[in-house]
Amino acid sequence: MAVPARNVNPDMPIILLDDISVTFRTRTGSLFHPNLVHAVRGVTIKLMPGETIGIVGESGCGKSTTANVMCGLQAPTSGRVYFENTDVTRRTADLRRKMGRVVSVVFQDPATALNPRMVVRDQLLDPMLVHQIGTSQEQEMRIAQLVDLVGLPKSALRALPGQLSGGQRQRVAIARAMALEPAAIIADEPTSALDVSVRAQILNLLTDLKRDLGLSMIFISHDIQTVRYISDRIIVMNHGQIVEEGSAKDVFERPTDAYTKSLLGAAPSLLHPTLGG
Repeated sequence: MAVPARNVNPDMPIILLDDISVTFRTRTGSLFHPNLVHAVRGVTIKLMPGETIGIVGESGCGKSTTANVMCGLQAPTSGRVYFENTDVTRRTADLRRKMGRVVSVVFQDPATALNPRMVVRDQLLDPMLVHQIGTSQEQEMRIAQLVDLVGLPKSALRALPGQLSGGQRQRVAIARAMALEPAAIIADEPTSALDVSVRAQILNLLTDLKRDLGLSMIFISHDIQTVRYISDRIIVMNHGQIVEEGSAKDVFERPTDAYTKSLLGAAPSLLHPTLGG
């Protein structure tokens, strides 16, 4: 049984990064003149309801730092962050709580993202307890909906993460991210730790969630072919900056930046033929 996503204003961005920059101090240099690393420089991204934006680039290009700013794990050095028109750049505990209802995160490695000592049922229940959502009966109904939503058998609810396959663990992580019916999901390299055939299944699942629930998504990957399959719009990052942005079709058929062209030429598809992309 599909669970409808919560109501959102179709004309209001779910996430807006406005001219975001992130600068880190390194351990090199002197006390008064430390060396600086400009991880993100002048990035503006607007995620609309129902849209999937793919952010692609090589390791160190700034895409994961950008994702961390979106989900509150990293404060920007400059610029503003908005969630549904609310300025959340400087986040209080109350703002973090509200943000947790709007945006959820699916991390790269479910083996480390899930608590190895909690059975799957408790992993899915935990977000509802933290946010005090629903009665005990409603919570149990939601847990049953979630395992159905991500294609897991109900027997998985009694399993520990270590008793599941990598693909099943990532399905649990996706189900947990969906527990509070967020408006958007940030998926940071969610398939890179999986083998090719399982990768295809997880991408198909995310595509189904997008279609059936009207879910918005930020999908981050180093593989531009994977990004192409799932995204409406693609952002290419290099050296902390956006070097190209456009519809998936335009970026692939008419790339304008030399770096984008090099990504397209150098990266064979890592997808399985069952994706049919």
